[in-house]
Amino acid sequence: MKNNFFYSPLVDESIRIRIRDLSKGKVGFYSIGLYAASLAYNCAMQTDGEGLLLAARPHRDLLGAFSEDVLDGMDPQHIETLYGMGTHIEGDKVVNNNLSDLLLRCEIVILSANSNHIEEDLYEACRLRTILKRECVVLACLSGSFSHNEVTNESYILCEKENNLAFFSGFHRHDALRNPLDSFTANFCHPNAVTALLGAKLLDGISPNIQVSPGVHNIEGQYIKAAKNISSIFAGFGHTYHSMNPGLLPTLLTLLLNQCLDQAASVSVCRDNRDDLYDLQPFPLTELGYGVQRIEAALLRNGFLEKVRDHTFSQLTAMVADVRGSMMMPNIGKPTRNFQAGQVLADRMKELKRCPYDFDEFIEWCEFAGLKKGGLEGIKSLKYWPQILRKYSIPLHDSSMNNLLYMSVFAPPEIKDTFFSVMTQSRELANYCQDSVRPSSSRRYADALNNIHIPEALELIVDCIYSEAESSCSLDDFATPLHEPKGNSENYKKALSFIEHYL
Repeated sequence: MKNNFFYSPLVDESIRIRIRDLSKGKVGFYSIGLYAASLAYNCAMQTDGEGLLLAARPHRDLLGAFSEDVLDGMDPQHIETLYGMGTHIEGDKVVNNNLSDLLLRCEIVILSANSNHIEEDLYEACRLRTILKRECVVLACLSGSFSHNEVTNESYILCEKENNLAFFSGFHRHDALRNPLDSFTANFCHPNAVTALLGAKLLDGISPNIQVSPGVHNIEGQYIKAAKNISSIFAGFGHTYHSMNPGLLPTLLTLLLNQCLDQAASVSVCRDNRDDLYDLQPFPLTELGYGVQRIEAALLRNGFLEKVRDHTFSQLTAMVADVRGSMMMPNIGKPTRNFQAGQVLADRMKELKRCPYDFDEFIEWCEFAGLKKGGLEGIKSLKYWPQILRKYSIPLHDSSMNNLLYMSVFAPPEIKDTFFSVMTQSRELANYCQDSVRPSSSRRYADALNNIHIPEALELIVDCIYSEAESSCSLDDFATPLHEPKGNSENYKKALSFIEHYL
């Protein structure tokens, strides 16, 4: 998919004219949901709304994502400005903007639909862009969920399927965006550094309270958005169920943050344009605000160092802040909707003394609590979690917290009690946090130390001490577990064993 600001062929004078046009360009939000509408309201508070245009999906109200209570608390003048952003004059009539209007009048169009509609909207935007001869309009998305193809039963990241699709990301609580004194940071990511730089400049102008920085890591940004939505559910659960266990929460929240970033780093290594991302840019990434050009991690395998993660994206402050912010309990206002889903999960599990029977019951709990199914992107992402793990070869020890949450909802009924125990008992969860971040082979070395009365275990430790070649100190000959967990006091070990089997 072609997706940049310039027409081909590139000519010096046409580039100069185009850059001048971009300096006066507008941004458009299409589809409109709670996230985009809240950003638009912030713009209406801080400006006259001239830099931002809105268009609702057909049969959808521009401010339909806001509840009546929220609308009653909003400034009527700002609401009038919002409606002005979403309409234009044709003859003597005021008509609502549509997607074609945005493509004709804007330089960036952000498709703000969630995962239920984003691919359909992207296809339609590309089709209209060609018909209108506006191929120089850059398309971006906000979607924070994994996409799924029902025909092939495949889950994936949309930005990975469409490498040149831009991604706009930042942490914005919807009620906080209606605070005229609060400020926010965001990233506009596109795999071409110039497009990212120009796009961030345009978006930075929609409101003085929203500071937008450029980045090239669109795939990583969208993955983080989807994965942190799952993690936010667990964070809401932890804050609520374990509120009386202040020693556990820092460990739990730190793991959720770190694992989300480690997973994205593994996904980054899988992208098919990774070398171009660094080698074919017009200027170094440090000119965009990155601290260094590249941050990679390697593991020793068969005597050779192998690159397994690319952490370069972690220099994008707003991207990391998005993860951290989604796991925080705010001092005022409500937490994110996924966080609230975790709170519902905690309350119901405490009341019923069990995990949800299945995915549908979890959704019922959330809807009964007033959370709309369409806004719970984290629960949808959780549904496709095993496919994502396999597609991007994400190690279980880098995803253990989301794995635990997945199994608490989707595990077979006969083993749900084990996961309920681990999720709800402080000691079990702390042990799980400690053990689950180690590769299975590492845990088996620890088991060997704890079971030196077993000849095979003692021999393994002897080999490791005696051998000078690391490859000869291997678990290959010890396929049978050295130590089987016994009793309820070791449910966390049973949980780890079940996860390795099922995922």
